[in-house]
Amino acid sequence: MAWFLRKNKNISSEQQQREMPDGLWTKCPECATVIYRKELEEHAFTCPSCSHHFRIGSAKYVNILFDDGTFVETDSKVRSADPLDFVDTRPYKARLKEAYSKSDLPDAVTTGTGKIYDLPVSFGCMNFGFIGGSMGSVVGEKFVRAGRRALEANMPFIFISASGGARMQEAALSLMQMAKTSAFLSELGEAGLPYISILTDPTTGGVSASYAMLGDIIIAEPKALIGFAGPRVIEQTIRRKLPEGFQRSEFLLEHGFVDLVAHRKDLKKQLHLVLSHLMGNHNA
Repeated sequence: MAWFLRKNKNISSEQQQREMPDGLWTKCPECATVIYRKELEEHAFTCPSCSHHFRIGSAKYVNILFDDGTFVETDSKVRSADPLDFVDTRPYKARLKEAYSKSDLPDAVTTGTGKIYDLPVSFGCMNFGFIGGSMGSVVGEKFVRAGRRALEANMPFIFISASGGARMQEAALSLMQMAKTSAFLSELGEAGLPYISILTDPTTGGVSASYAMLGDIIIAEPKALIGFAGPRVIEQTIRRKLPEGFQRSEFLLEHGFVDLVAHRKDLKKQLHLVLSHLMGNHNA
């Protein structure tokens, strides 16, 4: 009954919109525009007013990028283990159990194959909602498996990064994934198959120091935070003020670290354009 009693002629339309039930409206953290949920989805989860890119997971990227009904998930049963019996403030096993139950995700990465405008690709996407998209042994293993599918089927490999870096609970085993994934990408390169790396907010730590920055073509979403250490750590280390926009996509494009900054709504078309050129000899 309380919902029906809220109507008041003295309340502005914006205030009334804010009182809508959770899930129908979303407030943009950049410009404070209140966005109807359906409109947000139609804009690929970006703000129609300021183009702020909301963080999304692999399921939404699949819907945005792939032709309907073509994506098939792979290696969904691969799960993180706890070989070190690691305990910080909580046991790692407890953290994993909570992450799997809360997120309903196949670890910090989802992989599969599908078609982008009828062009077959092997695909991987990190899930920031699973322990901050941290890179553990499962991430490295699934990355390489997805890449090998690209090799076997003679198709390009696309990977979307969104990560806080290496997973500390796996210690050296996590850091080893940097070498494992980087070494595999040299095999992909020798076969002449393109690897497209897409950087989203945030892409940091060991992920940015390995496969995220090794793409034949590196595409970033607008204003994504991209770097190794955080800006505050860097400022404290070098004792200098960093330039405006340092570690954002546009700054990295200007300085040659990424090849293209693409709006999420245009990403599928941009990928198809790039891959059509790069795969010309393979498809001939």
